Amino acid sequence: MKELLAGPVRVVNVGLEQFASDLGAAGVEVADVEWSPPAADPAALALADRLEAGTTAGDRIDAANGEAVDRMLRGDPVLVDVLPAEEAVPGMRDRLLLHAGPPVEWSRMCGPMRGAVAGAAVLEGWARDLDEAEALAARGGVDLSPNHHHDAVGPMTGIVTRGMPVMVVENRTFGNRAYCTLNEGLGRVMRFGGNDAEVRARLRWIAEVLGPALGGALRSGGGVPLKGIVARGLAAGDEMHQRNVACTGLLLRELAPALARAVEDREALAAILAFIAGNDQFFLNVAMALGKAVADPARGVAGSSLVTAMSRNGTDFGIRLSGTGDRWFTAPVEMPRGLYFPGFTEADANPDMGDSTIVETVGLGGFAMAAAPAVAGFVGAGSAAEAAGFTRRMYEITLARNAEWTIPALDFAGVPTGIDTRRVVANSIAPTINTGIAHREPGVGQVGAGVVRAPMDCFVQGLAGLAETLE
Repeated sequence: MKELLAGPVRVVNVGLEQFASDLGAAGVEVADVEWSPPAADPAALALADRLEAGTTAGDRIDAANGEAVDRMLRGDPVLVDVLPAEEAVPGMRDRLLLHAGPPVEWSRMCGPMRGAVAGAAVLEGWARDLDEAEALAARGGVDLSPNHHHDAVGPMTGIVTRGMPVMVVENRTFGNRAYCTLNEGLGRVMRFGGNDAEVRARLRWIAEVLGPALGGALRSGGGVPLKGIVARGLAAGDEMHQRNVACTGLLLRELAPALARAVEDREALAAILAFIAGNDQFFLNVAMALGKAVADPARGVAGSSLVTAMSRNGTDFGIRLSGTGDRWFTAPVEMPRGLYFPGFTEADANPDMGDSTIVETVGLGGFAMAAAPAVAGFVGAGSAAEAAGFTRRMYEITLARNAEWTIPALDFAGVPTGIDTRRVVANSIAPTINTGIAHREPGVGQVGAGVVRAPMDCFVQGLAGLAETLE
């Protein structure tokens, strides 16, 4: 006992991550073990047991999951074009506004989502000013629909209107396409609820200059395969949600020669190159369209418990399962835990939002945190040494490891891929998501970055819904 007490303090922390973070900050060696009591609902645990391997239903689910995750892993996403949404996105029309997350009506929208809707209405000319735009939306003058209902995704508020350019990612294995807007940069931007004249002017430049130039460059070059860029990005410290520095640079290197040939105006070309090079998150939107293109072919496999979409709108968090098709399972969205920019605190924050959780759905973002230890500190998830723990926990709730996307820090193990709803419920481990944090009031913008957990109730509902299809 004396020898034990005389040696260095080594701690095993079980449960609350904050205890481990505080000890680590004080220089104490600590091993953090994630543990929580089993799901509070005994019926949910009983259902998970009834659907486990070895039962008739469980064996059927296993076979279906093998097919669904195989489709996800075999995807070949290629960035092929940038086009106005009205030319590319299925069902896009005048007065239709796409947003992030599951369906939500104006009366239940959070502040930044309302701010983005109003700004987009002015941008499109549906209203003369923000007050008129809010009144228009409140009386039903804008048709609201989730991006996921139109093969699309969008970060944070996720706003897409007909005049906005969208990137087109084609999954050449299955022939499907997915769409996402171009990343606006950081600061006061529409995806975080920004809606003033500066925000709208930037969006017009993106629509009139950046979008057409990128589209021309991609068409002339035959597109940019994305799987290899992601693989190299993981090796260089990206996880494709909160860190996209390497992948943005790799993409720019692919695009620069074609841009130089496609853009005759030298000043315009310089502005385009500077915008992309100065925006470390430019690749985020590409990764989101990639994730959607890769995940969608896994939809509709009867009996599969694989998650094909996770998304949030600042009010609700929703998931979709392969075996239940387009049905949403929703629960109140949670608040991120993270770090705030100077002058802001948790009291300023809006609950989590955005379609960007599609990257976690395919094994990136929070699931690949071990590849990007710098992100752990940036989002307030603990020390760099703790980053691997987040990825290891995600292996416990996934079906496969992606051999094409590996993590050097884990001896080149593939990223955990294919969230299994059964394992989420049975192990009481919710998916980890890296996220930005928006101000709760419209027009302010981003105030921080953090980590959030998907609500467990979504997965309990989803498992029950899947069980209904097996009866």
